[in-house]
Amino acid sequence: MPKVVGVRFKPSTKVYYFDPGNLELREGDRVIVETARARELGKVVLPVKEVPTEEVVGQLKSVVRLATEADQAEADRNASRQVETMNKCREKAVEHGLPIKIIAVEYNFDGSCLVVFFTSEQRVDFRALVKDLARMFRARIEMRQVGVRDEAKLLQGIGPCGRALCCATHLCEFVPVSIKMAKLQNLPLSPMEISGLCGRLLCCLTYENEHYLEVQSRMPRLGTIVQTENGPGRVKGYNLIKESLRVELEGGTLVEVPLDASEVNSQESRERRAAR
Repeated sequence: MPKVVGVRFKPSTKVYYFDPGNLELREGDRVIVETARARELGKVVLPVKEVPTEEVVGQLKSVVRLATEADQAEADRNASRQVETMNKCREKAVEHGLPIKIIAVEYNFDGSCLVVFFTSEQRVDFRALVKDLARMFRARIEMRQVGVRDEAKLLQGIGPCGRALCCATHLCEFVPVSIKMAKLQNLPLSPMEISGLCGRLLCCLTYENEHYLEVQSRMPRLGTIVQTENGPGRVKGYNLIKESLRVELEGGTLVEVPLDASEVNSQESRERRAAR
């Protein structure tokens, strides 16, 4: 099995595996690594370990060396001029009449490569812009188009909950979110209520979805006859958070019954529970 070390380049981003070589690396060490783009400064977040070969995607790049104070200082200097660089990139994009929105720029640790993140609703020929930027900044230019969720992650902000965006603080990768999750959690289906700053469904809809699915699997179908301490009744609804049933008794009265306190009284429901 190959020996790897896990390196992260920025907070709340994916962890990449690298070949540690003969270096003795510990969690928290700053390292210089080879990437497909250029050499980068990263932080060791997973100590050296062996992993199955199938977990290594593509060719394993190597850790060049431990980072020095001079490396960190150079990276900090490049980071401090990113706002000015972004403004100049925006001015050049306007000069070329390109229908793009530049949202962020990022230097590698030694300033030899500049990545320009942008959004656009159409395909764009930015070859002339790249030539201008390369001449202006004396660096290799990489244009990277991103989606609205990545845009929110890069720009950061405050979510409707009043806290910093999950994608900008701890979510390393985006996971699929569906409207079914909102329906299962009995949330209002208004886009304003269940959408984040990016305009897509809230990522937090996935956090408790597994629990909701588990509780729902134990619930009888609507219309099922159940026995309660007040007599038999028909299931009219349920509360997945409280794990309770809303039951209509024979006289038309609605009562709330804990799921564990009810007894399903139909062949269909008994078969469903036996099949689980």
